[in-house]
Amino acid sequence: MINSIDDGLTLWINSWAGHSQLADFLVVWVSAVGVPILVFAVACQWWTSQDRLHTRHILLAAGFSFLLGLAVNQLILLFIQRIRPYEVGMTHLLIPPTSDPSFPSDHATASFAIAAAFLLHRFRGAGIFLVAAILVSLTRIYIGIHYVTDILGGALTGISAAGLVWGMFREGTRIDRFLTKLF
Repeated sequence: MINSIDDGLTLWINSWAGHSQLADFLVVWVSAVGVPILVFAVACQWWTSQDRLHTRHILLAAGFSFLLGLAVNQLILLFIQRIRPYEVGMTHLLIPPTSDPSFPSDHATASFAIAAAFLLHRFRGAGIFLVAAILVSLTRIYIGIHYVTDILGGALTGISAAGLVWGMFREGTRIDRFLTKLF
């Protein structure tokens, strides 16, 4: 039953692809640059003047969450080798094919790790990062590269990584004080 729901939602989201050159172009563009833009937006805030050390702590937590989430994905890939939906003829692919497994989505992991870190730390503008994470993730289904459950798995990995970092990387510790005073 879960597979039929996953397949149905994946097909429905991907069914929008190929009907509008402009929409396809924009979705492919967001899919390609969404995560780098999120990382750039995080990095640019390092030099903020408002509550500098606290903000830097949150930015570091977001970065650690991002890295931990992607590292966990690599461990998952040792055990799960899910083929991509276009490989079984399910989706219309808008970008060149990739050779790595489908589950979990690195894009979803990365973007949700950042958004969750900001939400857990009650960072101003966290909602914008959450909307961006959802948007980036949906583009991956639209372009035909992921199933819905790949996105959910990636989001879960990213959110879990952010929760772990939030619980372990405490503000005001020696390592936090050292890192937040860099540059």
